[in-house]
Amino acid sequence: MCSFGIVNFFPFYKQLAFILGPLSCILLLWIPGDVFSSSLDPVLAVALWMIIWWISETVSISVTALLPLVLYPLLNVMDIKAVAGNYANPIVFLFFGGFVIALALEKVNLHKRIALSILKLTGTRANGIILGFMLATALLSMWISNTASTVVMLPIAVSVISLLIDDADGYTKNDRLFALSVMLGIAFAANIGGMATLIGTPPNSVMLAFLNETYQIDIGFFQWMKLGVPFSAIMLVIAYFFITRVFYRNRLGNIAKSGDIIDTELKKLGPLSHGEKVVLTVFLLTAVAWILRASLNRWFPALDLTDTTISMIAALAMFTIPLKFKMGSFPLKWRDTERLPWGILILFGGGLALASGLTKAGFIDVIGEFISSQENWSVWAITAVLIVLMLFMTELMSNVALVTILVPLVVGIAIGLEVPILQMVIPVTLAASCAFMLPMATPPNAIVFASGHIKVHQMARIGIVLNVVSILLLITVAYYLVPILF
Repeated sequence: MCSFGIVNFFPFYKQLAFILGPLSCILLLWIPGDVFSSSLDPVLAVALWMIIWWISETVSISVTALLPLVLYPLLNVMDIKAVAGNYANPIVFLFFGGFVIALALEKVNLHKRIALSILKLTGTRANGIILGFMLATALLSMWISNTASTVVMLPIAVSVISLLIDDADGYTKNDRLFALSVMLGIAFAANIGGMATLIGTPPNSVMLAFLNETYQIDIGFFQWMKLGVPFSAIMLVIAYFFITRVFYRNRLGNIAKSGDIIDTELKKLGPLSHGEKVVLTVFLLTAVAWILRASLNRWFPALDLTDTTISMIAALAMFTIPLKFKMGSFPLKWRDTERLPWGILILFGGGLALASGLTKAGFIDVIGEFISSQENWSVWAITAVLIVLMLFMTELMSNVALVTILVPLVVGIAIGLEVPILQMVIPVTLAASCAFMLPMATPPNAIVFASGHIKVHQMARIGIVLNVVSILLLITVAYYLVPILF
């Protein structure tokens, strides 16, 4: 008998979801007459299938995102050309450029040099080291994936913690609290830092792509940072305070030889290489161009720069600026893109296709009309409920899939309540990145949990408090900041 290796069977709920997804789609299509309308029913049938598979993750969420490409033409929702256009949306290429920049930073080890340099500045006192890890992780997460930034910081953190395990007094309670604090700080900072920029975390880009495609609402890179950076900074300070002063207070002073570890790691990197200088220059010029885009377009109207154009110029530069011309050496080669998360780009496209179908079929109008007929519903109460719903659901399922599902619904509610779309959509989108309670909520949470220095109840204990703080901050953002900045 031929063997193909060990088979890992689905959990029962995934088996059930695998069957329930297509079955629910078929049943909705086969119901005699119209459930809602002849145009809306097939879109909702596809949406139901996608939502069931997204929530259960019975197959890859990126594979689920391909369903509209097949089903919309078959069900006469859209032709294949119209559906495929969603997978090549400019926002997809904005994120592609961001991924390429991140790959270049990682390939030349510039991200590690930046992190170590920040740690060196924050000193060798225990709480200073925790702050250093959090600042370095958050800064990296603004530009590269929160998973990559966590993976970079984890081995450095483990090296520092090992000093405490091997010292004269052994691994004391205070040592364990320090180790726990460092790990929590890295995970939370990775989640928080991504919110600061449009490319820092996928939910931000999903939201922007939908608004841009459906309502021609454009949010500039710097415009977002005027909200994202202060919000992230406040959350980072609050997280640091609760970790080091309230929940897991250690009484350690200077950690001997921690500075030596950082110095050793920096020495391993050596002086700034030519490749690092080139990548750093491209990265800084790209960031400056994103920040000054509006001014550049005023000074040079013929350029008509967009954030996507700037992103793609940077991506091309990483492949075409020679390091050693005669040797054909460049910062990146195409084979490096094997590590690029293509699935996320497909997920963006699938989410846009789903949203496009719902919009075309009138789903958002239906939601808007229903909400507008409810005279006693408070705008702020509904906003708060949506924020809470998003924040706690993202503890259990993919935040990208969740934003893809809920953002069109939130837009419909905003239209029905006659409030600016961004006033509700932005805080609800940010809530998708505020998952602090459970290890499975985000990759950074899972990575630090796997270190063995954190127990579930320890993460949940502080996480629930940070979730509540996030809700209060996001309601404040919706009420005060969004109307001013957008």
